[in-house]
Amino acid sequence: FENYWERNLKREWSIQVQGAFDNPWIELDKSEEDDSEKEAARRAFLNSEIGIGIDLFFGGGSYDFIQQAAAGRLVDSGIREQNTEWFTESVIPSTYNGDVFVDEKDRWVGTVLSSFGIIHNKDAYERLGIEKAPEEWRDLADPKLKGQLALADPTMSGSITKAFEMVIQYEILVELRKLTAQGIPTEEAESKAVREGWLKGMRLLQKISANARYFTDSAQKLPIDVAQGDAAAGMSIDFYGRYQAEAVMRRDKTSRMAYVTPPGGSVYSVDPIAVLRGAPHKELALDFIEFVLSMEGQKLWDYKVGAPGGPIQFALRRLPVRQDFYTEDRRQYMSDPTVNPYGSENTFVYHPEWTARLFRVIGFLIRVSCVDTHEELTSAWDAIIKEGKPEEAMAIFEDFSTLSYERASGEIRTTLRSGDPMDSLKLSRTLSDHFRQQYKEAERVARASLN
Repeated sequence: FENYWERNLKREWSIQVQGAFDNPWIELDKSEEDDSEKEAARRAFLNSEIGIGIDLFFGGGSYDFIQQAAAGRLVDSGIREQNTEWFTESVIPSTYNGDVFVDEKDRWVGTVLSSFGIIHNKDAYERLGIEKAPEEWRDLADPKLKGQLALADPTMSGSITKAFEMVIQYEILVELRKLTAQGIPTEEAESKAVREGWLKGMRLLQKISANARYFTDSAQKLPIDVAQGDAAAGMSIDFYGRYQAEAVMRRDKTSRMAYVTPPGGSVYSVDPIAVLRGAPHKELALDFIEFVLSMEGQKLWDYKVGAPGGPIQFALRRLPVRQDFYTEDRRQYMSDPTVNPYGSENTFVYHPEWTARLFRVIGFLIRVSCVDTHEELTSAWDAIIKEGKPEEAMAIFEDFSTLSYERASGEIRTTLRSGDPMDSLKLSRTLSDHFRQQYKEAERVARASLN
């Protein structure tokens, strides 16, 4: 864009132009005659075919697509205009259970669905004396799993951040049901549930993190380590977990590894596809998107190896986004015939108004409270477990008042969105130091409880 601005438009480049051309917060009216320099830069970019020589943005969670679409880097591919019949509630719904499946301006569309759940190694659980297989997120906070969980750094993996967000959303939902049952008016109950559920979710993630062996920067590493017994359990994207369980399957069709999506504990989200602004082969890109969303393309996502129209060598174990894919006559060919993301058993409804705007904040807060402080966190958790979870030590350990919902959605979110890396670094250091001291104090109190 800098080249276009200077060479084509014959205008002088500046820091203001650089910060404005892809800034979604700059609003434009219909008239360009009174545009400021920033507005002119933004308008010029959105009216241009400036690109980076790449046609498609494909895969990963919707969060990155939402950000890139807002910046103006994604454009309408034309897929809806060419295949209107696909974009209905019975084929590819615009939203489902609260999550967006298709961008409102058609700048991206979901291709497959994924959810989040728990993977565990049955042999490792037997070795640790844990008789009950994990079924819900809270099972990962079991003290017997101390040093046995495989987790990913949420600041390095948007998918894992989404999984952490599901944990928080579930705790909010549980709190809301409890308050509603007490007869508290809906609006008041929801407001209180969001704040209390937020804290309960953060405390649960804290204990899960305290059980972690490590935080990796690759979500793909987790199921491999669990399958090998290097970790007993972990949080995983569904298709990673299912694929790895199949990879280590024995001849008798049993596996030492299992994956489960917590009932009512996770929502199905899309992995989208989009055309980038300035795509050098836009027609071919549209053809590819059309194939991926066609029934032929959707079969490749979830059919078994060798099934008619299925993959030749590897099963991808991905759930197609098309609702009309899930028919009885196709189940015999599916890798996961019992899984239907549109089934009545999927009762979890995502509430974006609760946590969506805090998506990046959640990853940041887990980093400063659990990842950067992992040594102090695990040391305190170890002492607390050994001393029988003394009440005073637990109160100090679980104190998340400094990361309240109000502060997270206010000061912290504002700082992270400011664009000034020094402000973010300063905040990170302040919060990390706070939790280090908090965990050291919790450990001291726990050890002193014996005397």
